[in-house]
Amino acid sequence: MSEQMEDLSPKKRPRTSGIDRALQVLDLLQEKQQPLTCYEMAKAAKAPLSTIYSVVEDMVSKLMLERQKNGQVWFGPRLYYYGLSYSRHLDLLTVATREMENLSEQCGEIIQICGRDEDKMVVLAMAEGHDHFHVASRVGTRIPLNWSASGRLLVGHLSEAERLALFTAFAPPSPTGRAETDPQLLTQSARTALEQRLSIQAGESDFSVACIASPICDTSGACQATISIVVPASKVDQTVPDLRALVQQSATTIEMRLGWQPK
Repeated sequence: MSEQMEDLSPKKRPRTSGIDRALQVLDLLQEKQQPLTCYEMAKAAKAPLSTIYSVVEDMVSKLMLERQKNGQVWFGPRLYYYGLSYSRHLDLLTVATREMENLSEQCGEIIQICGRDEDKMVVLAMAEGHDHFHVASRVGTRIPLNWSASGRLLVGHLSEAERLALFTAFAPPSPTGRAETDPQLLTQSARTALEQRLSIQAGESDFSVACIASPICDTSGACQATISIVVPASKVDQTVPDLRALVQQSATTIEMRLGWQPK
């Protein structure tokens, strides 16, 4: 009888903790890259509006979020201070940013340092070029791995099975329709690009925009980040200066300064 009563009793929904709700809010702001209202966040998170409102109010009071005049909220100053403290201890990003600025001076183009966040490539740092060419991807931008030259490099060190599973689950079409979506081809091209220490894409994520990237690998051969030159697609084959050679040399320089390459 007790077993029957237990079977018929309603199952409780798993309770979402306060910290999980706070992370949902932060992740949504990061994903959308723009301020949002509590209603927009509750809808996106499929959470009760009252719960999201309560979490947001608490985060605003602690300066983790900042409320704007139109009722939308954005990252607050407390997160900025945390980020500064964290960045001071990131040797890779410190060294890579310094070399990024050097490379930008050498070629006059937009330079980006990119890393991986699960199935996305994220722009970690960026140096502007000398001309009026601009791109949509800024620091914090996250795009699917299969849309970018850096994305392939960042998973090139994984086993074939891991790469295939990743691209089978996550390889959406890009806005231009030119990004590769075939898991088998992506699996192969990711390893080839890492072995050649060079990955190039043109017009896959943005029309008329090309990216020339090289991997920054640790002593185990794992790609921890990339450095890339972002140019108009018309410059992708430019040889004066030789953009491909320059970006590869910068990646090697970063590895050497971190002690990941023999001097």
